[in-house]
Parts: sequence; structure tokens; C-alpha cells
Amino acid sequence: MFLTQSELIEMTGYQKHQAQQRWLKAQRIPFLIGGDGMPRVMRATVLGIFGASAKAEPSGPKLRF
Repeated sequence: MFLTQSELIEMTGYQKHQAQQRWLKAQRIPFLIGGDGMPRVMRATVLGIFGASAKAEPSGPKLRF
């Protein structure tokens, strides 16, 4: 659902929560702040920015009528 702390560090290049928040604001990526002060970024939001889909396609056979 949310990016992990290590994913946030990799994406923003910053380890401190406040620096991550500044970077996210500058990039206009929406986030919430958790009770621990860590920014919470929805994985689907980031995937949407990069043109990927958060939903996986079913891998079973398809019915044709």
C-alpha cells in the first residue's frame, strides 16, 4: 500500500523525514505524515507517475463467448 522507508530513501535520496517531505513537495507527489513523522506515499501514486499499473493482470485463461 505505502512505499517502505528504504524505497523512500532510494527515491528521494534523503534519509531524514523532513528532507524527504521537502523533496516530495518539490516534486508535487502527494503524501501524508504518519504518527512517527515519516511521510507516507501511496505505491499506486508513484506507479501512476511512472506510467505503470498498480493492478496485476489475471494470469489465468480467458473465456471467449
